Amino acid sequence: MGSNTNDTPRRHATGTSKLSRNPRICILTARNFTKRLFQCGFYEAQDVLCDIDNVDLIGLEPGPGFRIKESWQRRLLFRDISRRLIFANPGLRKVQLTGEYDLFVAHCQTWWDFLYVNAIDGWRERCKTCVCWIDELWASAIPRYKYWLHALLRFDHVFVGYSGTVTPLSKAINRSCHWLPGAVDTLRFSPYPSPPARVIDVYSIGRRWEGIHRALLAQAASREMFYVYDTFPSIFTEVYDHRQHRDFYANLAKRSKYFMVAPGKMDAPEETQGQVTIGFRYYEGAAAGAVMIGQPPNCQEFQDMFGWRDVVIQVQPDGSDVQDVLAGLNLEPERVSKISRRNGAEALLRHDWVYRWKKIFQVAGIEPSPRMVERERRLRELADLALDGI
Repeated sequence: MGSNTNDTPRRHATGTSKLSRNPRICILTARNFTKRLFQCGFYEAQDVLCDIDNVDLIGLEPGPGFRIKESWQRRLLFRDISRRLIFANPGLRKVQLTGEYDLFVAHCQTWWDFLYVNAIDGWRERCKTCVCWIDELWASAIPRYKYWLHALLRFDHVFVGYSGTVTPLSKAINRSCHWLPGAVDTLRFSPYPSPPARVIDVYSIGRRWEGIHRALLAQAASREMFYVYDTFPSIFTEVYDHRQHRDFYANLAKRSKYFMVAPGKMDAPEETQGQVTIGFRYYEGAAAGAVMIGQPPNCQEFQDMFGWRDVVIQVQPDGSDVQDVLAGLNLEPERVSKISRRNGAEALLRHDWVYRWKKIFQVAGIEPSPRMVERERRLRELADLALDGI
């Protein structure tokens, strides 16, 4: 290893990763300096990749003044007519790649994270194929990103998490982009092979419809149900450990009978501008084998990916019918059991992170690893167990 100053790159050679021997994949992570709640699921995706292949997971580290530099850079990018600021390091300690890799992945939850790739020296030269995956990128924002979108052309393939963004982004950079949906570590969230008792009646996490929340609060106040929900806006809260947080969340979800869901950012129309997306709650609730209550996203992609019976039991956003709907479901325990099993099985077969990494591998021309194949076999085995008796 070399010096960790901002000016002298920290050398990162093949084989130095603690996570893998003879790594063929290089991926960056910001987990060393930011562990906000909304990032934990994304770090989970990176962990699954490390489990199924030989990976160098490079933990980036902030240098002196990083937060201030990053903040100013983000602001100035929207006025940078030179179009060069997007290539500047926002203040992270530099890392020099010295090994050779088959695949480099710039894994970005939002466009902010895209700046972090500038801390790596030699990634383009030392990696045969380079992929950029930006999960949250709204189609309506693309015109505002005109001063930095050209930087995506450094990559061989670009993936985005929202299907409605693929076409406008492809046109903006004059290159075909790919849709990569959300997912979850279904082995973590699945209640199988030994389903625990579902002692929580209703679980609500993240964004919610206030009308539904008030109705559920009223029912919980009369001690008719055990209702678990967020008590503060927690999305930017830092966690101690992302794995512990995901374990905690998964353990609550797979002990919940009903799980509240809503389309992605349904309460932020100024941001979505009418674009409908599939929020992560659908993947997580289904994987936990809970009965999902709420509204399905009104888009074809949801029908294609969650197109099985009773995937979401619909209620009105104003909460006017939620108590009656839940009461009706409680009178049909056999139906509830079938919904639970079907949700859990379908998630295992469709929505594990391994399937998203497999798609990246296919597009990039990378052969699947034996551990990837083994994980898929394990998922099918658990899905068969979940479907037994339906």
